[in-house]
Amino acid sequence: MINLNYEYRIYPEPSQEETLLRWLFACRKVYNYCLAERKDWIKSRKSPVDQCSLVNEYIIPGDTKYPDYYYQKRQLTEAKKTNPELKEVPSQVLQEVVGKVDKAFRSFHNRGYGFPRFRKRIRSMVFPQFKTNPIIGNQIKLPKIGDIKINLHRPIPEGFVVKQVQVVNKASGWYVICTIQSEGDIPDPIPDLSYSSLGIDLGFSSLIATSRNEIIDRPKFLISLQSKLKSLQRKLKDKVKGSNNWKKACKKIAQLHEYIHRVRKDYHFKLSHYLCDQAKMIFIEAIDFKSWGRGMLRKHSLDFAFGAFVEILTLVAKKRDVYLLKVDKDYTSQTCPNCNTLTGKKDLNERIHSCSECGFTINRDVAAAMIIEQRGLLAVGQTVLQSVEDKGYGGKEQSLPSSSRRSRKSNS
Repeated sequence: MINLNYEYRIYPEPSQEETLLRWLFACRKVYNYCLAERKDWIKSRKSPVDQCSLVNEYIIPGDTKYPDYYYQKRQLTEAKKTNPELKEVPSQVLQEVVGKVDKAFRSFHNRGYGFPRFRKRIRSMVFPQFKTNPIIGNQIKLPKIGDIKINLHRPIPEGFVVKQVQVVNKASGWYVICTIQSEGDIPDPIPDLSYSSLGIDLGFSSLIATSRNEIIDRPKFLISLQSKLKSLQRKLKDKVKGSNNWKKACKKIAQLHEYIHRVRKDYHFKLSHYLCDQAKMIFIEAIDFKSWGRGMLRKHSLDFAFGAFVEILTLVAKKRDVYLLKVDKDYTSQTCPNCNTLTGKKDLNERIHSCSECGFTINRDVAAAMIIEQRGLLAVGQTVLQSVEDKGYGGKEQSLPSSSRRSRKSNS
């Protein structure tokens, strides 16, 4: 199955907007209640071995089962009897909220995320199922809401059906994210040694250095607007919290952050398409960008959002049938791309690679990109040869290009 997400701007009437806001408030109550119920059950099953709490204790019977997703979903029926505001919200929307809580706990246990927190505000809700197409003309029909005007700036592709709609309340207005689905599947790109290749080195001094000796400077999305953001935050500090002027100042700050996000995302897509125009195989380093976000240059790292860029590049590459591979990042800046000799560790202010063995001199980041390309071509060559052996094809083996020589291994 092929799944795509299309985002559109919607313009609800004042009465419809009031209803949507009430539903979001109800979703927040359900989310926090489900989270508190799980949190209380967990705390009732643990305590210090040498002391008891002097304030309170969570007294829950020992035979009480853990309030998992299915238990809390069944409890929604009982909750509607004592909470009339929940009756107005579609049942499937509330079930999706319970699913969010379950997903947060699964991410906490399985992926090492932090313990789920209570929400001050929920900005989105999901309508997971539609019997018919909710988009007709320039309107979208939502359950218990009715027809809402939609800016259908791009039509739904032929053969796709709307399976799910997420309503999002942003600083600039209301939006819907439509998940559309079609039969079939997008095949993964297949590597071939006859394809053109490109190695990419990501960094801070220069955003991208390619193996073709091209350097792209790093744009400064947040830093360029930092003075404006500080000015708005200083004005917010002088306002009375909760007043109308305070809410207006908060909205201006939120709109500025949303603008920065949109500009950054637009640049990510344009840069990804630009790189995919140059080659049919792209190789990048396998980097844990979370560590970059905690280092000395964390502000610059989070400003560009390297992890989000790699995700978008992966999406664009698959869409355009470009093979993308992540290779080992170790010693890319310490290896000579001409003779594969380890030149030793370089200081950050040393931006030129100069090999003492062969005399090869080039920009440090470009040299790293060339090493990345060589490692990628070597991995692709091994994949192609293994595929030939697995299929039992006879004939002559394909030889690797001269630029894909194996780099010298070092003990780490």
